[in-house]
Amino acid sequence: MFDRYFRISERGSTLGREIRGGLATFFTMAYILVLNPIILGSAEDKFGHRLDPVQLTTATALVAAVMTVVMGIGGNLPLALAAGLGLNAVVAFQIAPLMSWDDAMGLIVVEGLLICVLVVTGLREAVMRAIPQPLKQAISVGIGLFIAFIGFVDAGFVSRIPDAAHTTVPVQLGGSGTLTGWPVLVFCLGVLLTVGLLARKVKGAILISIVTMTLVALVINSVADIKSWGLTTPEWPDKVVDTPDFGLLGRFSLFGAFGETGAITVVLLVFTLILSDFFDTMGTVVGITAEAGLLDEGGKVPHLGRVLLIDGAAAVAGGAASASSATSYIESAAGVGEGARTGFANLVTGGLFGLALFLTPLLTIVPLQAAAPALVAVGFLMMTQVKHIDWDRYDIAVPAFLTIAVMPFTYSITNGIGAGFLAYAVIKTVLGRAREVHWLLWAASALFLVYFAIDPIEQVLGVK
Repeated sequence: MFDRYFRISERGSTLGREIRGGLATFFTMAYILVLNPIILGSAEDKFGHRLDPVQLTTATALVAAVMTVVMGIGGNLPLALAAGLGLNAVVAFQIAPLMSWDDAMGLIVVEGLLICVLVVTGLREAVMRAIPQPLKQAISVGIGLFIAFIGFVDAGFVSRIPDAAHTTVPVQLGGSGTLTGWPVLVFCLGVLLTVGLLARKVKGAILISIVTMTLVALVINSVADIKSWGLTTPEWPDKVVDTPDFGLLGRFSLFGAFGETGAITVVLLVFTLILSDFFDTMGTVVGITAEAGLLDEGGKVPHLGRVLLIDGAAAVAGGAASASSATSYIESAAGVGEGARTGFANLVTGGLFGLALFLTPLLTIVPLQAAAPALVAVGFLMMTQVKHIDWDRYDIAVPAFLTIAVMPFTYSITNGIGAGFLAYAVIKTVLGRAREVHWLLWAASALFLVYFAIDPIEQVLGVK
C-alpha cells in the first residue's frame, strides 16, 4: 500500500532508505526545536510581554510535525517543514516591538494566506521574475549577517556600549571590552565546535554542537558560581517527559496590527515576510527535488503548485500556533543523501517531531550560549550566496551591498530590502535603463520611499 501510494519502488527507493532518510532529516533540523523558542522567547512585544518558552517549544514541534506529514502525503516529496530561521527573526526583532504578539502572529497568518493566493493565481512566479536574482541572493546574505549578529549579542560576546560612555563606538567585545565569565566561554567553544564539524561535513553538525555544549553548560553550572546565564539556566529538569502545553494555539489577531501601526508599515511588514519566505522556498524546493533526481524532463518540480500551496499553508499554521512562519527546510538534503525519494520519509520525520512534543522539559534547558553558535553557523551558510553576485556591475553590486549592510546595521530586514530596491530603481534610471525595472519593483520602491520618508511626509500633511 505504501509502495503504491508513495511510488517508492518507481522512484528507485526502498522502505529502509525512506526510514533512514526521515531519521537523517529530523536529526539535521531538530535544532529548530531549541532555536525557535530562544529567538521568539528572547524578544518583547510593544507592551513588554514575552512568549512562554515551554509553549513555544510545543508549538514549534506541533507545526513541524503536522506540516511535514502533510507535505509527505500531499506533495510526495522528501521535504520537511518547520519554523523558518530568518522569518522568526523578522517577527521577534522587527514586528513584535511594534505591536502585540497576537497582532504579530496575525500578520504571519495573513502572509501565508497571501502566498496561497499568489500560488493559486500564478502571481507567485510573476513576483519571482520581477526581482533580480542578485537582489534575492543579497536578501539571503543580509538575513544571514543579521542572524549571526543576533547570535553574538544574545550570547554576550557582543554588547551595546551605554550612551553614557560618550563614545562613537556602538558595540563592544563582551560586557566591558573583554570576554568574561563561563557562559561566554561556552559560546566561544560552541562556535569552534560548530564550525569544525561543518568543515568536516559532519551530518547533524548544528544539533551535535547544541547537545554537546548544553551538556558542558550543565556541568559548569553545577560546579561554578554563576550569577546569570540569561533567559535559560542549564539545570536538569525534574522530569524529562511532560504533557504538551498548547497554550499559544489560536492566539492571533488578523487585523489588530492596523490599529497599532500605520497601513503602510503593515503592508511593508507583510511584504518583507512574503519576500523572506518566498524565495527561500523556491530555492529549497528546486534544490531538494534536483538533488533527489525528481525533476521532470523540462526541469520542473512535480506537482509544484501543490507543493507551494502546502508551503503557504504551513505559514498560516505557524502563525496560528504562534510558532512563526513555517517553511521548507534545505536540511531535507540530509535525508535525500540517505536515499529518501518520496514523501514516506516525511512520515518518519514528522513522527519524530510529534514525539518531541512530550520532551519539552528536556528541550528547554538549553542556554542561549549553547544555542547561539548555531545562529552564527547559519549566518555563515547564508553568507555563501554572496559569491553569486557580480560585484563588477555597479547597477547590481551597489543595491546588493546596501541590502546586505543595512539589515544588520539597522537591526531591520525591511530596511535592508527597501534600501536595495530603491538603489536598484534609482541606478537603473540614472543609467537610462529604467525600463529594465519591473513594474512590481517600481511599486515596492514607491512604498519603501514613503516608508523611509514617513516623518517629513506626516509633517507636510500636518498629521504629526
